[in-house]
Amino acid sequence: MIHQMEPDEDDENILIGRIIGEHSYKREKKEIDLGNAKLDLIRTEDGQVVVGEVKKSSRFVESASKQLLFYLLQLKQMGIDARGELLIPEEKKKIDVLLDEKNKIDILAAIGEIEQIAAAARPPVPVKNKYCRKCAYSEFCWA
Repeated sequence: MIHQMEPDEDDENILIGRIIGEHSYKREKKEIDLGNAKLDLIRTEDGQVVVGEVKKSSRFVESASKQLLFYLLQLKQMGIDARGELLIPEEKKKIDVLLDEKNKIDILAAIGEIEQIAAAARPPVPVKNKYCRKCAYSEFCWA
């Protein structure tokens, strides 16, 4: 996205995710734009800001957690302390995500790796893996 490359908006998984997001958690405030990120849901609970990230399944909890940690770090840098929740409505799951010191170090390291890739003159050589099959960016690697 840093090079204005967007996922295929007609990708089945993108469409399913959009439908799930639109039809779940109707009482929550949705789609808050932070400039380079969009929060799915945001609310306050007992005086604390809670950011919700809606996913269609718990299959990719690790990467979804990192996405949410990135949002929590952005909010913290804006002076807003928040906690996160991964929400999987189809499975009726809620997974708490906290920006503790260990997670902050991990997400800063991931950001550093992403910045190195983005600054490179050429993209890395694509390597087919189990995620490629359902990736909305696959045309960029395999076209």
